[in-house]
Amino acid sequence: MERIKRCRVETVENIEDPKGSTSHGSLEQNLVSSSKDACTHPGSFGDMCILCGQMLNEETGGVTFGYIHKGLRLGNDEIVRLRRTDMKNLLRQKKLYLVLDLDHTLLNSTRLMHITLEEEYLYSQIDSLQDVSKGSLFKLDFLQMMTRLRPFVRMFLKEASQMFEMYIYTMGDRAYAMEMAKLLDPRREYFDARVISRDDGTQRHQKGLDIVLGQENAVLILDDTETAWTKHKGNLILMERYHFFASSCHQFGFNCKSLSELKSDESDRDGALASVLKVLRKIHHMFFDELVDNLDDRDVRQVLKIVRKDVLKGCKIVFTRVFPTQFQADNHHLWKMAEQLGATCSRDLDTSVTHVVSQDAGTEKSRWALKNKKFLVHPRWIEAANYLWQRQPEENFPVNQPKNH
Repeated sequence: MERIKRCRVETVENIEDPKGSTSHGSLEQNLVSSSKDACTHPGSFGDMCILCGQMLNEETGGVTFGYIHKGLRLGNDEIVRLRRTDMKNLLRQKKLYLVLDLDHTLLNSTRLMHITLEEEYLYSQIDSLQDVSKGSLFKLDFLQMMTRLRPFVRMFLKEASQMFEMYIYTMGDRAYAMEMAKLLDPRREYFDARVISRDDGTQRHQKGLDIVLGQENAVLILDDTETAWTKHKGNLILMERYHFFASSCHQFGFNCKSLSELKSDESDRDGALASVLKVLRKIHHMFFDELVDNLDDRDVRQVLKIVRKDVLKGCKIVFTRVFPTQFQADNHHLWKMAEQLGATCSRDLDTSVTHVVSQDAGTEKSRWALKNKKFLVHPRWIEAANYLWQRQPEENFPVNQPKNH
């Protein structure tokens, strides 16, 4: 009996968030109040109820939260209850949830065996693992890996933590996830136990919010892979991939030199994380300070949609030589992307058209754009606006002249 009591206390201590935010702490209050009544077995450790200590013969259903505590499984009703309590506490602190991918979003890793000759110089620039908070390039011998943190990431996490309760969610394995969390958050200020790896997911090759103790209408996701979140696209902010190492470029089929081979890197001030932090601030401000409906009824997905639609507001776009012949234009990802960014897309030219998007300046529509002093831009102009969340200077995205000119 003493062992069961001790186990219950440990459960609470491990689940509870030390900062007093959120759901995990509310479990303790329930242990006291509910134990007088007939136990509903809200969850289990292995076969034992987390509340009354009774051995359970059958699985209670629900979802396993192994990243919070090994063997912890919570029933669906308990998950709903925890999320609701969590949400109230967070909203009181003017915070939302932010789920962060690791690879190509916050950092880039490579196996040591894949370091190219042009990258050998990096070995002389490795930062100490004694105080990782001062470094950005690390060699992890036991993983046989080298990791580069994305520029601005430390400031990003510090600022974002004021507005969000943050989770890491990676398709990497648990050992890798925990090591990356140590590099990003050596003092456990930002994530605590909220580090989710592929071992914790409920679906292979997919990420889901079912194992995040946050209500979907208050969660934002930062990830470079849209296909990982097929059920939660409305929560997703797609990140431009960070390719520091050569192996990363090769992995995605880019036949070009990596940032490390060019002895270069993203800008701290104008890079992807600095850009997305501005967006997060805007969404946070709009959610808490501009919406007039009841706080509990607000939905961050609607706010995200509004902010996104502002990016290319007022632009009317016609595409030429961008989609394959016979392709249904409005099904193309660039057409959809432009509309999500607030642009109007059309198949036909008229005086209200502001931009012609093309890969060939020799097409009839491209020539019309030049003649009528409309913007003629490369498709990358739309993609850049999508990643940077603001309309980009058109002159930075010229269209190639046809080869016979």
